[in-house]
Amino acid sequence: MPRIAGIDIPEKKKIGVSLRYVYGIGPKVALDILREVGIDPERRTNDLKEQEVAAIAGIIDAKIVVEGALRRQIQQDIQRLKDIKSYRGDRHRRSLPVHGQRTRSNSRTRKGRKKTVAGKKGVKG
Repeated sequence: MPRIAGIDIPEKKKIGVSLRYVYGIGPKVALDILREVGIDPERRTNDLKEQEVAAIAGIIDAKIVVEGALRRQIQQDIQRLKDIKSYRGDRHRRSLPVHGQRTRSNSRTRKGRKKTVAGKKGVKG
């Protein structure tokens, strides 16, 4: 299995798809990298020569923030929002949706399982 940016990428898939296994590289960035190196995105990963893999890895190392560094940067950005007590930081702190989604009927992924609260019993009299 070829290693790019410290990640094993699948051999049998097309290189345009295999590059997406690296955290921080999506479809457009993968195609941009391959265009810059001059490799056809339809080629299989196991058909690449060592210098082609090295060229791809060099571009990723030089121009793109991926994997651990990207995860660290995202966590620092979230921590900064919490530290300055912004609205978005407060939403992160409370584990609620950050981008304005409704929470009355949705957002179960973010809030977790339902916590049933006993309703007020009807008072007779």
